[in-house]
Amino acid sequence: MGSTPTLKKGLNDRQLRMIAIGGVIGAGLFVGSGVVIGSTGPGSFIAYALCGFLVIMVMRMLAEMAVANPSTGSFADYARKALGGWAGFSVGWLYWYFWVIIVGFEAIAGAKIVQYWMPDAPLWLVSLVLLSAMTATNLFSVSSFGEFEFWFAGIKVAAIVIFLGLGAAYVFGFWPDKSMDFSNLTAHGGFLPHGAIGITAAIVTVIFSMTGAEVATIAAAESQDPEKAVAKAANSVIMRIAIFFIGSVFLLTVILPWNDKTVAASPFVAAFTEMGIPYADHIMNAVVLTAVLSCLNSGMYTASRMLFVLAARREAPLQLVNVTRRGVPAVAILASSVVGFLCVIAAAVSPDTVFAFLLNSSGAIILFVYCLIGISQVVLRFRSGDESLKVKMWLFPFLSIGTVVGIGAILAQMGLQEDSRSQLVLSLLSWAVVVLLYVANKWYISSRPVVEGAVATGEAHRVLVMANQTVDSAELLDELREISADRSASYHIVVPASPVETGAAATHGPLDVWEATLEAAKARLDQTLETLLSEGLAADGALGDHRPLRALADAVDTFHPDQIVIATLPPEDSVWHRFDVVDRARSDHPEIPVTHVVAAPMAAERVR
Repeated sequence: MGSTPTLKKGLNDRQLRMIAIGGVIGAGLFVGSGVVIGSTGPGSFIAYALCGFLVIMVMRMLAEMAVANPSTGSFADYARKALGGWAGFSVGWLYWYFWVIIVGFEAIAGAKIVQYWMPDAPLWLVSLVLLSAMTATNLFSVSSFGEFEFWFAGIKVAAIVIFLGLGAAYVFGFWPDKSMDFSNLTAHGGFLPHGAIGITAAIVTVIFSMTGAEVATIAAAESQDPEKAVAKAANSVIMRIAIFFIGSVFLLTVILPWNDKTVAASPFVAAFTEMGIPYADHIMNAVVLTAVLSCLNSGMYTASRMLFVLAARREAPLQLVNVTRRGVPAVAILASSVVGFLCVIAAAVSPDTVFAFLLNSSGAIILFVYCLIGISQVVLRFRSGDESLKVKMWLFPFLSIGTVVGIGAILAQMGLQEDSRSQLVLSLLSWAVVVLLYVANKWYISSRPVVEGAVATGEAHRVLVMANQTVDSAELLDELREISADRSASYHIVVPASPVETGAAATHGPLDVWEATLEAAKARLDQTLETLLSEGLAADGALGDHRPLRALADAVDTFHPDQIVIATLPPEDSVWHRFDVVDRARSDHPEIPVTHVVAAPMAAERVR
């Protein structure tokens, strides 16, 4: 076969580095940390350290799988490979659902910050403006997303770095009229005024403020070197969490009394005000707005790419694979944006019922995804070994299993806490609905009756062959030889140029998936024709529409066959079987005999 085309460079190294650095820094740190400090005390940074450890472990496990098996589907594909189709299907759809709800939530959060300067502006209108702006950014090109995210993340990182520098100077006595003072760590009730139980209660809030590190592994699919980008993202998350989260929260608890009312409202504004920095409220509100827009921007990107991946595996409508000339999955972006708009409308019309339900029903989903990442890594490592791994999970299997257990403990804690119990229950319900849809679809496919087509009454002279991954299989070639043992028949081979059936969508992002699809389909067609011609068979061929039934209908109209042969993968692996292509072909062409060949692709030639 022809070599796999080089992945186009949609995101450059500069943009990807900043996406990786800023991926975990959101409004959860700038605002949510105050709630954690107020409920835990000076020892709250321990909760951040524990949650940070879990996130680092999850990223390391994800890096091991991603470097060993690069895939645009990332953790959804690894769950599918390790645990079965139900796991990949549910991870993909649940992750998309999580992010589209986040998109709506962040648009509303951003509008509330804008109201700080424009108190009379309608919340719903500002939310829609912000959401529309980020949708337009993503629709333009992947590089425009990367450039916006570079500057958004840069502002967040700069704000944290400035705070760390000024805060350290203040705490260690390098500030005018200020001596070294760590008394706030033990004063006002002690280091852990609510006891160790305060840390476990805070972990539920903290873990959600750290989500987003995995976005870099999805964005890496549109970079020049995905394997290297994923490995760098996994390694850099260690320093990001240690410095940005643990370091910042530690300084906040040293600078301010943990029970100061201003801490819970806006801890960074309170700290800058304590240090005498003027206009702290305006500065930090601008930074938080930037963090919110960054999350909104990356959320839209992540949700659309996950929809693209689901469609590429035929687990979502095929139209979502379509991309613009700039390589942007516009339909997937607009579909995700519509759900975000509906969330904004729900928040305006019914904030305490519909919108609250949407938020709660997605609350624990990211923990389900992290848990399945961990389980998938354990299963795949035991199944395949570690001889060829370039990146390995530390202290396997102890840290891997410990991480899964830790995530399970957080979920259990959510069930014990009254304020988070509804999130766990409704998120489990969301998961159950997705799995039920998967099972229902499997049942529907397995229970469909077989359609009887026309029966061959004589020797075929014009044979139309449609196949993709199986086009060069031994089973198909044997069937074609048997049809015309005397070599009198002529064959027309049609290979639908589909990113799904060629496998291009599994290894290529939106930017170059169609270019890779055409190259893979043409290479398969050329090799099959070469084989048939070398055996003295009269054969020609063409690439067909990406929709197999449309490709078949076009070929029937031009070639006028007296027999059709369709080759598919075995039922458990076949996309065409899932969508009833053979039976629908018999229904569409009742006068032409249709032969179904079940075959395995030539492993050495398969483009993946």
